[in-house]
Amino acid sequence: MKKIIVAGAGGFIGGHLTKALNAMGHRVRAVDIKPLNKWYQVHSGVENMVLDLRIKEYCYQAVNGCNEVFNLAADMGGMGFIETHKAACMLSVLINTHMLMAAKACGIDRFFYSSSACVYNGEKQTDPFNPGLKESDAYPALAEDGYGWEKLFSERMCRHFTEDFGLLTRVARFHNVFGPFGTYDGGREKAPAAICRKVIEGKMLGKKEIVIWGDGLQTRSFMYIDDCIKGILAIMESAITEPINLGSSEMVSINQLVDYVEEIASYTMERKYDLGAPKGVRGRNSENTLIRQYLGWEPSIPLKVGLKKTYDWINEEMTRSRGKDAKRAVFNEA
Repeated sequence: MKKIIVAGAGGFIGGHLTKALNAMGHRVRAVDIKPLNKWYQVHSGVENMVLDLRIKEYCYQAVNGCNEVFNLAADMGGMGFIETHKAACMLSVLINTHMLMAAKACGIDRFFYSSSACVYNGEKQTDPFNPGLKESDAYPALAEDGYGWEKLFSERMCRHFTEDFGLLTRVARFHNVFGPFGTYDGGREKAPAAICRKVIEGKMLGKKEIVIWGDGLQTRSFMYIDDCIKGILAIMESAITEPINLGSSEMVSINQLVDYVEEIASYTMERKYDLGAPKGVRGRNSENTLIRQYLGWEPSIPLKVGLKKTYDWINEEMTRSRGKDAKRAVFNEA
């Protein structure tokens, strides 16, 4: 049994990771900046703390007494958020810097940092038929402006804390993680959740049209949350000393993603393409040779399987919310 801190535990991935570590019998300290009632998941038997980890003193408070750190804390969201909040994303560099300093001072055994495929050179992502981004493709550096540069810098911080101070660090580059208990509206949601929401809303309200950001031909890979958690835990316990891809290699276009969700919903909509909306790089996929060599494993849950579970959860949430709105309207009329 270890004493483990999960930074960003009130978020989507952090909530699932906290659940997994708690189920394994570890003593877990869950930390997030959001008020507890805004966390996506809250688990019993876990020490929950509301702290702003951009502030150095709070990082020491959070880390003290723990054996391992999983740092998933960051101000981020889907492309609609990171393209319009570059400064906010860059300020997350304070979190990882102060967490590393606290980990060194408090004698932490292992430190995990959640990086992103946004660190990769943009010039290698102009083709929708992207063969897959290798770990070496992060250099020469031309990361996603704002969010990607913060992640790349923080990767280097982890490396140098290992080289200079002996702090054992692990870095995984996430590729588009999705699943239940995540954001599906409000502006921070990513493509799978956003499309599920739009199709569900269309089916509920009889809408005939769905708006797609871009021309629908841009490509991505999407990793289901269960694969992500399995990968995080395996990478943390491994001998991997370099940043490594953690993502599915099942690449699809956004149009194909919409096809899959419409198939699940048994509901088809006319597509309207917003060419002026944020759409990111043209093509991105995860090249998984390195993770297979190290772990003998790679994310493998089929996209359609993960989408079905995600769609069902969002549908349940939206149905419940719609029912509450209807009751509220009846009450107000009375």
